[in-house]
Amino acid sequence: MPKVLISDKMSPLAAELLRERGVEVEVAPGLPPEELAGKIADCEGLIVRSATKATAELIAAAKRLKAIGRAGIGVDNVDVQAATKRGIVVMNTPGGNAVTTAEHAIALLLALARQIPAADRSTQAGKWEKSRFMGVELTGKTLGIIGCGNIGSIVANRALGLKLRVVAYDPYLSPDRAEDLNIEKVSLDDLLARSDFISLHVPLNDQTRGIIDAAALAKTKPGVRIVNCARGGLVVEADLKVALDSGHVAGAALDVYAEEPARDNPLFGSDLLVATPHLGAATSEAQEKVAVQIAEQMADFLLTGAVSNALNMPSLTAEEAAHLKPYMTLAEQLGSFAGQLTRSGLKGVTIEYEGQVAGLNTRPLTQLALAGLLAPMLESVNMINAPVIARERDIDIREIRHERDCDYQTLIRVTVLTESQERSLAGTLFGGTKPRLVEIKGIPIEAELGAHMLYISNEDKPGLIGALGTTLGDAGVNIATFHLGRAEPGADALALIELDEAIAPEVLAKVRTLPHIKQAVPLRF
Repeated sequence: MPKVLISDKMSPLAAELLRERGVEVEVAPGLPPEELAGKIADCEGLIVRSATKATAELIAAAKRLKAIGRAGIGVDNVDVQAATKRGIVVMNTPGGNAVTTAEHAIALLLALARQIPAADRSTQAGKWEKSRFMGVELTGKTLGIIGCGNIGSIVANRALGLKLRVVAYDPYLSPDRAEDLNIEKVSLDDLLARSDFISLHVPLNDQTRGIIDAAALAKTKPGVRIVNCARGGLVVEADLKVALDSGHVAGAALDVYAEEPARDNPLFGSDLLVATPHLGAATSEAQEKVAVQIAEQMADFLLTGAVSNALNMPSLTAEEAAHLKPYMTLAEQLGSFAGQLTRSGLKGVTIEYEGQVAGLNTRPLTQLALAGLLAPMLESVNMINAPVIARERDIDIREIRHERDCDYQTLIRVTVLTESQERSLAGTLFGGTKPRLVEIKGIPIEAELGAHMLYISNEDKPGLIGALGTTLGDAGVNIATFHLGRAEPGADALALIELDEAIAPEVLAKVRTLPHIKQAVPLRF
């Protein structure tokens, strides 16, 4: 039974769902890093919100960990790169709190326009300052949305209902999608120049960090108001303070900050600032939704292999996982076969798909073939970290789907380019479920791969098979299956032999001395 640790406070529905699905659960929120490292050592899954910091050090201590689930969208608290290198899936719940966060942005927008927090403080202090708190209407104003993905598009929809004009800057927003949303897609400079209000809804990365800085603020119209419910690092807080103090920016509403918890921020104390403590997802509905969603995703992955909302591998439904399972075995076997035969540096690998498999979700198959290829040469390689390892070693990876007819109903071909040669292997499924090797180096050969195999490359000369059988028999090695193939009479030939047990080094040495043998390599699957 897989075990999952929930290390942050969240809805108890998450633990209940996991237990109902047959997963062992331990709930231990608020642990210091050293205790958390001890707790996670025997867990396959870790579920967090924002408090737990899944650092590289913590990930290194989790020897059995297979998946990290973030109940929410942001993964700033998870070292995704370290997890990927360790072959750990990182999942989040991008849609679980989208409505809640969008509604909070709209709430801040309204509070900012009418100075509600400052007016509330003044009134409760016994003052009656009607003339001090002069607001602005939203109707007819322009809202600029930076980032029009899931949350941004909901904000746009709500803003249109408030009779705002909406412009959006998002390099990934298609013209058709903008038209469907009834908004205008513009450049960032155009958005800054035209907007009366600006709301940010982008992830924090190298391209977006500090997107609202002194230079950007200088391009905005006087009296602009800024809302940020996304990530604190998007706004350079020192630059925003200068713009607020000068009056160029009429107000700012922030739910996120460069450093959190934000207890001593230079922006605090200004009546022009509306501040909330990262409440974007803080509704009971959203918290239940993301807790249940991440529990479902974690259970699906650990129990069925299905992957949803992963940040470092392709998504795979439970139905796809079941349907692809024999193909996944075949892809990994082909990659492993090629990897075990490789004796020089890898330069590139091409995975080709023909027939029925070409119409399936082949990304997991490519990653498994790559993992099989690299595993004989490197430790701790799996389908998650294999692409990263390949890139680090400048191994060129190509995936090709063919619509052409082939001799088999379905076919996967792996071609490996090394510093010394090019080698290809091809396999199919018999009966739709049984992986079968059908070609090595262009030579037809039909074989089912067992746990212990012996690969022989030889000259097609009489007497070899008898000598090989005698050598193995004299050593007490039992042959389970024996498969032969050759390019043409008298040319290169191959033998693939399944053995009941691994061949001993001294027996392998004798095999290699037999006449006409060019190569003898033991293989394990």
